[in-house]
Amino acid sequence: MSGGGGGGGGGWGCPHEVNDLCSKVANRPCDPGMKGCELYSRYVFFDAGKNTRLEQKRRQAQTATMRRQAADALQGATENPAQEEETCD
Repeated sequence: MSGGGGGGGGGWGCPHEVNDLCSKVANRPCDPGMKGCELYSRYVFFDAGKNTRLEQKRRQAQTATMRRQAADALQGATENPAQEEETCD
């Protein structure tokens, strides 16, 4: 996919694209976001099929964050155990 030319819109030119072929991915037809492309899993595409790896990476990061938060909360609870309040009946 070549960036380019006329009318007002922005363009993008891939340094790996030569004559509409990707020199990085076995000279296959250039398809930005295809597996092996340097854009793969770095950007969100309109074609949801190109976003699967990015979504996996986001879920893994979210899971790791949640685990860290749970571990921190657990560690905080063991360092500062809650004291039971006495109640009058």
